[in-house]
Amino acid sequence: MSHQQQYPQQPGPQQGWGAQPPLPPQPAKKKGKGKVAGLGCLGVVVLIGIAVAVSGGGGDSDKSDDAKANASASQQEKPAADGKSDSKGKADGAKDAAKKDSAKKTVVFKVWGTAPPGALGPLDITYGSDSDNRKGKFANGKFEATLPLDKEAMYYNVTAQLQGSGDINCSVTVDGKTKKGHASGDYNICDAQLSSGLLGGWD
Repeated sequence: MSHQQQYPQQPGPQQGWGAQPPLPPQPAKKKGKGKVAGLGCLGVVVLIGIAVAVSGGGGDSDKSDDAKANASASQQEKPAADGKSDSKGKADGAKDAAKKDSAKKTVVFKVWGTAPPGALGPLDITYGSDSDNRKGKFANGKFEATLPLDKEAMYYNVTAQLQGSGDINCSVTVDGKTKKGHASGDYNICDAQLSSGLLGGWD
């Protein structure tokens, strides 16, 4: 039986002289676990911040839209709720306007012509309303006076009586309406009058 001579094993291509024995396999490292975790926390924080900003912005716009809607609704409801007060205010305003208009308007009284004084004195002039009578003076061939218009007056008139001779005209004007009169000679009287009508006009 022949014995084969065994030679020392030559180093292979993967093992050289003096090479370290192979290390035992180690568990695979989880790549970027810390980075992923860190980025994950930061990402969560960022995402939460964005979500809060978006929801907050939407909430504010929704709130502002709701506030505008409520304001417009309340403004629309106010006239309906305060209809009585508005109508009353309008009525009071109309009365005040009527008073102001009547306060601004005036009644004009005029007498003109020739009227020499007589034995009893100069031309006798009386003017006014049913509740206010006044005396007037004739000078330089004319007389003119004004009074504030009183809507409750029943009439306005002017009278002028000659003193033996003369020729005169007279007129009264109320709210754009004019009434005229005439007198001549002796002790005749010029008379002009406007009365308040049932519908508020003057005749």
